[in-house]
Amino acid sequence: MALAIYRKYRPKSFEELIGQKEIIQVLQNAAKQDKLAHAYLFYGPKGTGKTTVARMIAKLANCEKRRDDKKFHQQGEPCNECGRCKDIDAGRALDVIEIDAASNRGIDDVRELREGIRVSPASYERKVVIIDETHMLTREAFNALLKTLEEPPAHAIMVLATTELEKVPPTIVSRTQRFNFRKLTIEEILSKLRKIAATEKIKASDDALELIASCAEGSLRDAESLLDQLASIKSDVELEDIEKIIGKVGQAKTAEFSDLILAADLSGALKYIANLNSGGYNLVDFNKELIQYWRRLLSLRFDSTIEELFKQELTKKEVEKMKEQSAKLTPEKHLKLIKDLIRAYSEMRYSPFAAVPLEIAIIENLSK
Repeated sequence: MALAIYRKYRPKSFEELIGQKEIIQVLQNAAKQDKLAHAYLFYGPKGTGKTTVARMIAKLANCEKRRDDKKFHQQGEPCNECGRCKDIDAGRALDVIEIDAASNRGIDDVRELREGIRVSPASYERKVVIIDETHMLTREAFNALLKTLEEPPAHAIMVLATTELEKVPPTIVSRTQRFNFRKLTIEEILSKLRKIAATEKIKASDDALELIASCAEGSLRDAESLLDQLASIKSDVELEDIEKIIGKVGQAKTAEFSDLILAADLSGALKYIANLNSGGYNLVDFNKELIQYWRRLLSLRFDSTIEELFKQELTKKEVEKMKEQSAKLTPEKHLKLIKDLIRAYSEMRYSPFAAVPLEIAIIENLSK
């Protein structure tokens, strides 16, 4: 059975990891100096590398070549060749324990884990415990975990990972080294998708890959999973295929429609909405994307330096298009448009005729 793309292309070294440069540098320096901490807390959005880096820490702590390998001491990278590294990658290392707090969240689960941590490693130098979705633990479980963090065995390393830091008690947070995993930029995700598509011989247009990267919202794992899903349906992945499967309109269509608004082309705008509607697109989601698009246009109109922030969410080509459009804005006129689109969005969500509120908003703003 073929591995899922996100599992097949999971990074095995820091060199392969996308983004998170600051985190990588700190951990590599700690590994080179043999100063890995006893407890880490990784927090940030899903699919940004938290569990992957946790496994790399397990390899850094136990790699068979860590004592005499030049690469290890120069770069702080596991060898990925020894039996221990391979076992950790394959998920069969007895001294690396991974639990999902969403399904093992009670005090009895944590007590059992505590007892297991106290026992010396079976064959490795360090026992590594990775707790995913840590915020799902109960209050009693957190209290039990706190005792281990306060008095950790010398042979143990704990890595806690969460997408919701605010739900982790301060007493737990304060006893760990904390690392914030940021969302990946569109360009970072796009670069990885292009490499995967080339390696897997998936025929995918660049517009299609851009939409996949956009839909992932900073999560590489989600982008890889979506590419895998689409490639299993069609050998040639095109933009229109993705739009219809996921029901989301790409940035290109939002930009085209915005050109019609800026040109005050009422007839063209209404035809565009009609074509989207008859094509099976979700107009509620389209209007949501449109509101976001125009928010960005207005932001660029008033502060051109904000484009650096947008480059994290958009491709360079998309940012350039928006800069061109923002120069044509009339702030007072188009502020009203955004307000009307927001009102239409609220009405569309509960209307049996989703196109009507959007059409009314466009007519009110483009009719002379």
